Amino acid sequence: MRPKHLLKAAWQHEQEIVAFLRDIVMIPSYSGNEEKVVKRIALEMEKVGFDEVKIDPLGNVIGRIGSGPRVIAMDAHIDTVELGNERLWKVDPFGAVLKDGIIYGRGASDQKAGMASLVYGAKIMKELVGTDGFTLYVTGTVMEEDCDGLCWKYIIDNNEIRPDYVVISEPTNLNVYRGHRGRLELQIRTEGRSCHASAPERGVNAIYKMVPVIQGISLLNDRLKSDDFLGKGSIAVTQVFFKSPSQNAVPDECTIQIDRRLTAGETKETVRQELEDIFTSSKTKAEIVSLVYEEPAYTGVVFPMEKYFPTWVLDEDHPLVRKAVESYREVLESEPDLGKWGFSTNGTVTAGLYGIPTVGFGPGNEIHAHSPDDQVSVEHLVKAAAVYALMPAKITE
Repeated sequence: MRPKHLLKAAWQHEQEIVAFLRDIVMIPSYSGNEEKVVKRIALEMEKVGFDEVKIDPLGNVIGRIGSGPRVIAMDAHIDTVELGNERLWKVDPFGAVLKDGIIYGRGASDQKAGMASLVYGAKIMKELVGTDGFTLYVTGTVMEEDCDGLCWKYIIDNNEIRPDYVVISEPTNLNVYRGHRGRLELQIRTEGRSCHASAPERGVNAIYKMVPVIQGISLLNDRLKSDDFLGKGSIAVTQVFFKSPSQNAVPDECTIQIDRRLTAGETKETVRQELEDIFTSSKTKAEIVSLVYEEPAYTGVVFPMEKYFPTWVLDEDHPLVRKAVESYREVLESEPDLGKWGFSTNGTVTAGLYGIPTVGFGPGNEIHAHSPDDQVSVEHLVKAAAVYALMPAKITE
């Protein structure tokens, strides 16, 4: 079948794609509680004819089509953030309301739309394109919202899959994305000496010791470097904690939470040096605390991972980027924009940690992610499925 006819085939599956997405939006699937939606996705994969469907020990659902030597993974995380202030929602967040060609609900754009389009894109691929020379894995991965990439670190480290190429279906507004900034979460701690608050001069206030560090971090953010494509790095204090014997005592410990977004060339080592320089210049004794995510999956498995999410980017002329653009062009007969995500994705591990060429293409717009306006258009779902149907064959030409 000629590539442009894949879009016609995808429109023929419109009702099935929409029904599937609405089903999985109706199932709450916060990080660590994805079991019900994983089982629903597995059923749909079996229904449309995947060659093999399994759920790994961490709880990821993995569907396979084909058995060729080149391995392609097309990924959608299927956990969501929580609702936030429910009064801000104009619709039932788990109602999967369909109105004027748009599906609303928590996870509609981030990131269950990608899952629905991938499953039906794979069905169309198997029926109309074939799988000569490659194996396709469609993965519905867990716990991404809490710890980007942990799911893929588990998959690769446990020899589940080691793909040659990865396509991430996070929302790109149907454009091709080739990277994003990285992220590092850490804490800084100062210690003091407690005493009765009626005589604070007898102690050392740990919160006061933290003040010049916070000021230094604020000034550091203004002078962080920028990259022409990825943009500027950033650093922010996001939380403050303290320990004290009582409300009437000088606190003897203060801890701040740091969110550091990493542009090109920035790593956890460069960040530590920046912070050490602040301690030195402010003459403050402080400790940098690395953070490890070690919450259990819904299966009970604990897979600890440092909360460091490396930056990654592919060149515009990288073969994977070119093949993604060609797939879009041949199916939709137009040109996609090349861009980047503002947030981070599972690509922090596939591309950032393991160096596997990774590219993004997905239905929905990231401006709706994590918002009470979470939504995706039916048109995006169908067009994404059509492009996904061609991508594996195009990538492995």
